Amino acid sequence: MAENEPAAIHFRSAHAGDAERVAALHAASWQRHYRGAYADAYLDGDVLADRRAVWSARLAEPAGSITVLAEDGSDLAGFVHIVLDEDAEWGSLVDNLHVALPHQRTGLGTALLAHAAQGVLERAATPATYLWVLEQNTTAREFYRARGGAHVEEAPVPPPGGVPSRLEGAPTMCRIAWPDASVLVRR
Repeated sequence: MAENEPAAIHFRSAHAGDAERVAALHAASWQRHYRGAYADAYLDGDVLADRRAVWSARLAEPAGSITVLAEDGSDLAGFVHIVLDEDAEWGSLVDNLHVALPHQRTGLGTALLAHAAQGVLERAATPATYLWVLEQNTTAREFYRARGGAHVEEAPVPPPGGVPSRLEGAPTMCRIAWPDASVLVRR
């Protein structure tokens, strides 16, 4: 795919049998990065079961979405999930991009974002792409800005699964947008 992909990593489309591994990485990422925005009781308790239910459903019925896994041998190194044409104004939603801790700062996040962008360019009606990131996650916000994303607005974080007690206070999220996903493929 891109010139800057990590050498030992294999990329492939996810399938229903991957739900458990994707959920585990997603839960671990939230536990590490979402403290202060999501309630500790949720992160230390129900988060894995909640993510397992979400990913089992998403990967069983993937219509209108793309999920790309990055594997290092048999280990899940990261994944990206895109909902195609999710918003009439902003385009396709990069709904999740998570990289396992040992693979952070290796170029894997950039490669996953390039795979997401390529999927948008091949399958979406518009090349516009966006995502939401927690305002408190300054590292991720800087990562997206370095890849050409523009911070266009802020909004309250919706509670995971629609359960208000899963939030800690009233966290804010930032919309990061790319009018044309092709800039992500070239990076």
